[in-house]
Amino acid sequence: MLRRIADDQFSVEVESPAAAQALARVLREAGGWSELVPGINSVVVQFDIATRDAEDVECELGELLLRDAPLLANSATVLEIPVLYGGDAGPDLDEVCALLGLSQDEFIALHTDGEHVVEMLGFTPGFAFIGGLDKRLNVPRRAAPRTLVPAGSIAVADSRTGLYALSSPGGWQLVGRTPEIYFDISASEPSMLDAGMRIRFRAITQTEFDAWN
Repeated sequence: MLRRIADDQFSVEVESPAAAQALARVLREAGGWSELVPGINSVVVQFDIATRDAEDVECELGELLLRDAPLLANSATVLEIPVLYGGDAGPDLDEVCALLGLSQDEFIALHTDGEHVVEMLGFTPGFAFIGGLDKRLNVPRRAAPRTLVPAGSIAVADSRTGLYALSSPGGWQLVGRTPEIYFDISASEPSMLDAGMRIRFRAITQTEFDAWN
C-alpha cells in the first residue's frame, strides 16, 4: 500500500522486513531520492518537492510495486554473538522469567537455540531489530523506559531481540550484554550488523566477558 504522509514523503507498506530492505535497495540503485528509510514493514521515501511532482512520484512508486522486486537474501554465514545473561548485564532477566514462567536456564536455552535474522537497523545508530525470537519468550516493553542503557545490551520485547550497539535511552527488557563492539564510528563501515544477517546467540560466563578483547 502506498500512502502520502507529508508534502515530500510517501510510505510504501510491504509484507515483510526482507521486502522492505529489497525495495529500499532497488530505490537506492535507481537514485533520485532525498532519503530512504526502510522499516520493519514499510519504506519511507522522501523526494525533493521543488524538482519533482508528487503525482509523478506516486505513479513511479505505484508502478514499482506492481513488479516483483527480488527479496533481500539472508547472508550465507551465521554471526555468533556472545552474551552474558542475567545479573548486572541483564537486570530484567529475573522479572522476564517470572513473567514467562521459565527458569533462567530455560530462557537462555530457548534464546540461544536456533537462528535469528537482523530485520533492520534503526532507532539509534547500529541498533539491531533481530527477528526469530521463540514465541515463548515474547514479552512487552518495560512500563518505564530507562534513561540510559549500556552499549552491548541484549534485550527482548514484542517478539524480537534488540541489540543496543550504543548507549542510549531504551524501554526493552534487558536480559544480557555482549562484550563485542558492534558500532565503531571511526570505521569505514561503522556497523558490524546489517539487515539480512543471520545470528546465533551464545551464552558466556562472567570470566569470559571480563577477559574479552
